[in-house]
Amino acid sequence: MKFFIDTANLNDIKEANDLGILDGVTTNPSLMAKEGITGQQNILDHYVAICNIVDGPVSAEVISTDFEGMVREGEHLATLHKNIVVKIPMIPEGIKAIKYFNAKGIKTNCTLIFSAGQALLAAKAGATYISPFLGRLDDVSTNGLDLIAQIRLIYDNYSFNTQILAASIRHPMHIINCAELGSDVMTGPLSAIKALAKHPLTDLGLQQFLADHAKGNG
Repeated sequence: MKFFIDTANLNDIKEANDLGILDGVTTNPSLMAKEGITGQQNILDHYVAICNIVDGPVSAEVISTDFEGMVREGEHLATLHKNIVVKIPMIPEGIKAIKYFNAKGIKTNCTLIFSAGQALLAAKAGATYISPFLGRLDDVSTNGLDLIAQIRLIYDNYSFNTQILAASIRHPMHIINCAELGSDVMTGPLSAIKALAKHPLTDLGLQQFLADHAKGNG
């Protein structure tokens, strides 16, 4: 499973990349705003800065909701860096845009997926990735992992090449569960990724090893 980090914070991206397991980055307008990045040119420059840190796909989101606007924005985003993946919302105009970009050889990430039907449409249109938001489904008393499993089954039934990018990851068990279900990619905060390395028995074992070494070596 590929590991993406979902942030616009350059320090978090650098730290995740330094772990040696980072495969890509996802961002969105909310994450940009959280980092105080405003103004179209500043946002574009920030995408390039992210691409210069991690050698992998970097999802850059369009803000238009009409086909022509998405195409215009997406084509410009794709010129910024070879690693840019154009992030398109799951709406009818977005499906049209995904089909257009697929024909042009431009990679896309269909975002805001909340149903298997939406995932099926995106795959039919040729999306490179689809982003089902499992954490947000959990927030409304719906099991987001069930959606991941359903999409995996459908994609395997018809040999779709679209990759399942599990989004809205909230904690390390989301990552483990998505790996068990066969999600191609996960994207989440640095805290969830780092939490995979933690276990109390590891801490206790290391503490004991160091204590025993100290006793035997003065």
